[in-house]
Amino acid sequence: MPSADSSTSNFSSPRAEPGDAVALQAIAEGTAQSTGAEFFQKLVQHLARALGVGYAMVAEFAGENRVRTLAYWQRERIADNVEYDLPGTPCEDVVRGNLCHHPSGVAREFPADMALTEMAIESYLGVPLVAPDGRHLGHLCVFDREPMPAVPRKLLIFRIFAARAAAELARLRVEQSLTESEQRYRDLFEEAPIAYVLEDVESRFIKANQAAIRILGLKPKEVADTVGMSLAAETPENQRQIREAFASVGQGISAGGFVLELRRKDNGQPVWVQWWSKPEPDGKYTRTMIVDITERVLMEREQARLQAQNLYLQEEIKAAHNFEEIVGQSLPLVHVLDNVRRVAPTDASVLISGETGTGKELIGRAIHFNSKRRDKPLIKVNCAALPAGLVESELFGHEKGAFTGAIARRVGRFELADHGTIFLDEVGEIPLEVQAKLLRVLQEKEFDRVGGKFPISVDVRVIAATNRDLLAAVREKKFREDLYYRLNVFPLRLPPLRERKADIPLLAHFLVKKFAMWIGKSIEQISAEALARLDAYDWPGNVRELENIIERAVILSAGPVLDIEPDVFVPRAAGSQFAGEPSFTSLEGVERAHICKILDETNWIIEGPKGAARALGLHPNTLRSRLKKLGIARPGLDPTSDGASTPGI
Repeated sequence: MPSADSSTSNFSSPRAEPGDAVALQAIAEGTAQSTGAEFFQKLVQHLARALGVGYAMVAEFAGENRVRTLAYWQRERIADNVEYDLPGTPCEDVVRGNLCHHPSGVAREFPADMALTEMAIESYLGVPLVAPDGRHLGHLCVFDREPMPAVPRKLLIFRIFAARAAAELARLRVEQSLTESEQRYRDLFEEAPIAYVLEDVESRFIKANQAAIRILGLKPKEVADTVGMSLAAETPENQRQIREAFASVGQGISAGGFVLELRRKDNGQPVWVQWWSKPEPDGKYTRTMIVDITERVLMEREQARLQAQNLYLQEEIKAAHNFEEIVGQSLPLVHVLDNVRRVAPTDASVLISGETGTGKELIGRAIHFNSKRRDKPLIKVNCAALPAGLVESELFGHEKGAFTGAIARRVGRFELADHGTIFLDEVGEIPLEVQAKLLRVLQEKEFDRVGGKFPISVDVRVIAATNRDLLAAVREKKFREDLYYRLNVFPLRLPPLRERKADIPLLAHFLVKKFAMWIGKSIEQISAEALARLDAYDWPGNVRELENIIERAVILSAGPVLDIEPDVFVPRAAGSQFAGEPSFTSLEGVERAHICKILDETNWIIEGPKGAARALGLHPNTLRSRLKKLGIARPGLDPTSDGASTPGI
């Protein structure tokens, strides 16, 4: 027990015993307007005076077998609070849940409580403080130097205010717990690595934690002036998701899992987040959580770009090329190669023209691999093989949702070729509306994805190739004049094989060696008769046709000397590019003959229910591409012209 000054009071004296109602009213009025420490102080003060005792105190547990006072009335004044041990004191029995009343002789009953002896305390009355859930929180007690006879009505008053003290102590503990929880929540809210924002249903920010401020590029003073939706990137998919999310929030429905592209408020840089929001029950505010996934998105995009580039390069590796090296020493070819060496180190646009099969793509590759961009990708696009409606998307890419069927963002060929070279084969086939966008890339080095809102800058060298007369197309308004001159900075004309017949023996020996190795045969030379036949032919299909004939001859060869039968060289005749029905033993020869037969039967109609494409089970654009590769043209047309790819022919 705490020590005390001497006090003389008499619990049962008439002076100290006002009427029960008066005592109850005095204590009630004295504590009615108070809470917390003030309540406890007034409680012990009025309780001591009402009961006519010198000492009163209210205490709570301070650990196992130890209590501390919340208020201590000592001889007409509030004394300092103290802590003391329970064992050996009358309070020990009280905190176990029992009312404890010692009308007299209390100091003798508890000799271990030295404070009782020192103060000569004679009487003690204590009751436990019990919370509504039954927990014992502490005790309320009064004690005095005079005897304290039991007066039932005063004990009732004592119990009433003990219950009131217990309720206040329980309230304080709940309040303390809430304060601690609120502080923990505040610390968690402010220091959490995940961004949290409290905003209204119109997306106006109320408060944001440090992570949100950092991710969104805000200053603390800017939070209250920020509208979250204003930070969203203006892409169609992004805006659609924002509208859907806040439509749900406005209806009191939680929304989440959206991946949104935002713009930092401080510098406008893009940041990608995953977004969740849960409306408050009042429907006025919503709590939003955003996780910064910028690094993941950029890594996924880079991975997708590299995968697309890798897939493209794998397709290129698998593709069949005319030949693997530039073979020949004729003057026309030497002149071309000299120009290749001159233009390769520059970034000038190159326009390569020549008949089908003359090796335009091979020259394009030579320019790239002798340039300073050799370590960057060379991206090839066959413009004639692209469906007209998808040319722009293939070249420049598209955003998710830009058009029907655009279920994901697509990286275009120009973006894949950034810092490298793009080879536009059959550039004359690009539609006029796309030519304007291509001109912009050449002039300003930037473009927009289909459905995109922001320009994408690229550094790409353009090498174009065509077997058409582009100047004639310009005159016919089928090709933009300004684009033609942008592409034709350095023109290269490839000579047809009939103009470089000195290279035919070199090419023939090179191709024989290549195909013999592939097939697994040993062929040491080409017969003189075969070389004479090769030299006498006019080669409408150029090197590609030579390659096909040599491959077929190697397959048929039965000895170390290669021979080529005369019937392989079939002159053109009316009704078909090849007269008669020659017996082809190579797969490509069979394919050529079959396509020509179907074209004759369909009167050279490509599209439609009675067209050759339907009969062959091919897409019309695929058939046109095969006609170009095989050098097939309608009788009366140059096989190097674009007549084979004109709808209706």
